[in-house]
Amino acid sequence: MTLHWQDTQAEIHKVVVGPMENNVFVVRCRESGDAVLIDAANEHELLLELCSSLGVRTVLETHGHWDHIQAIPAVRDAGYEVGVTAEDAAMLDSYDYLLEDESVIEVGRLRLHCIHTPGHTPGSMSFRLEGSPILFSGDTLFPGGPGATGFEGGDFDTIIESIEQRMFSPLPADTVVLPGHGDQTTIGNETPHLQEWIDRGW
Repeated sequence: MTLHWQDTQAEIHKVVVGPMENNVFVVRCRESGDAVLIDAANEHELLLELCSSLGVRTVLETHGHWDHIQAIPAVRDAGYEVGVTAEDAAMLDSYDYLLEDESVIEVGRLRLHCIHTPGHTPGSMSFRLEGSPILFSGDTLFPGGPGATGFEGGDFDTIIESIEQRMFSPLPADTVVLPGHGDQTTIGNETPHLQEWIDRGW
C-alpha cells in the first residue's frame, strides 16, 4: 500500500527507494486521476509501475543530487518528461523542461506551486500543494533542521534564508512537510528551533 496521505482533492503516495532511502512521492488529483511523480530517485521498475497505475503525467525533481535522479533515464525512455531547475540542470544527463520559481504545475484540478529554496543545491525546489496543507521540501528541510550544505554548491546561510523566508514565514503551522528522506514533520514543529540551527551552524 503506497497511499500516505489524502484529503478531498488529492492523494499522496509514497515509496522509499535506493541505498539512501529516498522518499519518492506521487501527487494525484482525485477528480481527474492525473498525477505527478516527485524525484525519480532509484528502483526505476517500481517507479514505472507507480507511474502506470496512478496516472503520472510528468516528473518533477527537487534538485539534482545523484541519489534523487538515478531513475530519470528509465522514466524518460518510458515517455515521461522530467523537469528540473536551470541551476541544477547540469547535474542531470538529460531532462525535458525547466522549473521556475513561483510557477504553477497543474495536475488535473490540483495546482503545485514551485518555491525556489536554494542552499542544499543552488537550484533546490520545493513544492506547495494549493488548497491542502502540504509542502514537499526535498532536502531543504527535515525534522530537526536543514539539509546538508557541505556538498559543492551548498551554503548554510542560504538554506537558512530559504527556510525562514520561503517556508516558515509564509506557511501555516499545520503545513505537513514531506522531505526527501526520512519522516515527515510540520512547519509548526520546526519553526521554534530556527535559532538553534543557526547557533550550531548545521
